[in-house]
Amino acid sequence: MDERSNENCRIVSTRMLAAPRARVFAAFSDPEQLAQWWGPEGFTSTFQGFDFAPGGAWTFVMHGPDGTTYPNESHFVEIVPEERIVFDHVSSHTFRATFEFSDAGDQTRLLWTMHFGDPAECAKVARFVAGANEQNLDRLAALLARG
Repeated sequence: MDERSNENCRIVSTRMLAAPRARVFAAFSDPEQLAQWWGPEGFTSTFQGFDFAPGGAWTFVMHGPDGTTYPNESHFVEIVPEERIVFDHVSSHTFRATFEFSDAGDQTRLLWTMHFGDPAECAKVARFVAGANEQNLDRLAALLARG
């Protein structure tokens, strides 16, 4: 996916997390932890595959609170431990997700950018994705708070 996409085709979420970068990165890279927080409030995820390496696939089903299931497939593009994770989401809505981790005192600043190659696709999901991402990050913050 071309990261030089039009600015109108990006959804960005930022969060300060009360944990060191290594801990935040582990919450992304360990499938057991990731399954505990990935998805908006009320959702659960069943992972079928998680090959956390460039070229590896992440396949899972998100289960909505109303019983609707959402199959997902992503392919990891770049992984720089404790700095960056990039994957292409290739099922349903297609986009490139980039997660960047940086130190902010005793906290970690997480920058999550979703790049869409198609402005119409971006517009279609923008109305709900920003809020869903915030719920995702709320769940991550809660996991980190539990230790």
